[in-house]
Amino acid sequence: MGKGGASIPDEEWERFLREAEAGTQSAPEEPSARARMVTRRLREETGRPEGWRTHQPARRRRGMGWYAVGLLVALVLLVVALAPGRVAGWFGGGGGGGERPPLAVESERPDQPPATAAAAQLPTVEEPFRGSPAVRWGDGTAGIGLPAARATGWMSKKQVAQALDRTRDFLAASSLDPGVLRGERPRKAIALINPHQQDVQDYLATAFRAPSRENDPLLLFSRFAKTKVRPVGDVVKTRGRIAYREGKRGAVEVTTDVTYVYPVVRAAEGSGEVARTIVRREVVMSWDDPAKVVVEPGTFSLVSYKVDTTNGGCDTFTGFFIPEFSAERVAQGPGDGSEVDPYDRSTSMDARMREAAEEGCGTATRS
Repeated sequence: MGKGGASIPDEEWERFLREAEAGTQSAPEEPSARARMVTRRLREETGRPEGWRTHQPARRRRGMGWYAVGLLVALVLLVVALAPGRVAGWFGGGGGGGERPPLAVESERPDQPPATAAAAQLPTVEEPFRGSPAVRWGDGTAGIGLPAARATGWMSKKQVAQALDRTRDFLAASSLDPGVLRGERPRKAIALINPHQQDVQDYLATAFRAPSRENDPLLLFSRFAKTKVRPVGDVVKTRGRIAYREGKRGAVEVTTDVTYVYPVVRAAEGSGEVARTIVRREVVMSWDDPAKVVVEPGTFSLVSYKVDTTNGGCDTFTGFFIPEFSAERVAQGPGDGSEVDPYDRSTSMDARMREAAEEGCGTATRS
């Protein structure tokens, strides 16, 4: 379990669910097309094109977003164009970067991006977050703000606390687990997803077997190919928050919006150049009332998910992030998209997705 949330035993959690299920005479519904309905509505509102723009190799390039049929799976791949020496990391332990204290956890969306350092500081294996705002962010789940629990929808205060705790468990299992980051299947994370949500199960089955534009595991999970890169240290820096409200049919709808910073080096022994991949994910999940929705105890139904990635590959569908190092960036040339600050959390993910729909591989202003 993650820190910061009250926790109740699994047996008690299941008892709550059984009692809720026994309290109604109406048959539960299968969780199904909510995400597809969201996808269709967003397409109608924004005129978002399907598919991807042609990839334009660049030192700094920005990927475009899409919403796949099935779930709201908008993905923007921002392949960072870092000036030589401005690259930075993945898993890196420790930050380096001076005496400034760590930031308090985020409780609401900031109104401006973090300040830019006057002079670029190059990351090192010893200090993989050096020169990055992430140097003051939290380590792992410590950087993810968790709200206080209160009775909401069909859940008591204790049940909401349990749902929040398991929500953060999912974030850890999908985006922070060392084995998953090294390319393993995210079994613990998948176990928290409602197995009766068939469109999601179809996506998961296909994404790991045959990754593609529509079925890309990187939409929900952070994975790197261990034959290509390896982590620097054992820390992923994070900044973000979890919020919740009452959703449809009395469900507790939880929204997570978190930016992860991963420092890596090439897989070859002795590699010393550090590159950072920066991933911002927004995942919306529904902790459903089992009296109204078919759901296994302790699991949630996915409503939507969006991801915005810097230096993870552009228009590539291998199932792994593909960070670039200086040699690749020198060979690429300028990008064709506008500039984006990957550390700017003042822009909503919806706004970022709409903007990205019109862009090809864009420019990251920093790493």
